[in-house]
Amino acid sequence: MPAPASAPATAPAKQPPAAERVYAHIKQAVLDREYEGGTLLTEGELAEAVGVSRTPVREALLKLEVEGLIKLYPKKGALVLAVSAQEIADVVETRLLVEEFAVRKAVPAPARLITRLEELLGEQRRHLDAGDLAAFAVSDRCFHAEIVRHAGNEILSKLYDQLRDRQLRMGVAIMQALPDRVSRNYAEHREILDRIRAGDADGAAACVRQHLGRVKDLVRGDDR
Repeated sequence: MPAPASAPATAPAKQPPAAERVYAHIKQAVLDREYEGGTLLTEGELAEAVGVSRTPVREALLKLEVEGLIKLYPKKGALVLAVSAQEIADVVETRLLVEEFAVRKAVPAPARLITRLEELLGEQRRHLDAGDLAAFAVSDRCFHAEIVRHAGNEILSKLYDQLRDRQLRMGVAIMQALPDRVSRNYAEHREILDRIRAGDADGAAACVRQHLGRVKDLVRGDDR
């Protein structure tokens, strides 16, 4: 009898290119504030941390500089740029323009939107209980992005997605400075969902305006 055919060997998972691995490592650390504003990163340290040569590190740093997360200084390294009050104010202003419009367009909301927002609130509750600020910030951002996406305007959705990294970084920065804001964010998200579920477009827009307006107050130091 012929010997049974052996199962084909599983090919090892192919790693992303070195520059992409370095880029992902630095970007995630900056967004999570493991590399805080004012930190000077050197090519040698980054190459060692990721296990690559310096060439892909340079490629990754150039890309991150274009995105506005770092500033390169020849022969010194890369400085992680701090989140400025002006940047936060600009992002909040843009979010208000997009999100007030979007939440009105999302009402009356389809059942799938209500279900997804409930799932995201459940995630936020778990992250809140675990004290995981970075994960809460991601779920927070997804909650708002889901509403924008269901407004059905692709141009606004793409514009909103361009704010993603800034939103995540700012969210972690604010929650680290004021931990009590995490529970308040959760409560305000719940109120927004309640208004959407009730079909109250004006009430939902007012909740969004108040929710985002608190961030401006925090920047000015008016809301503690």
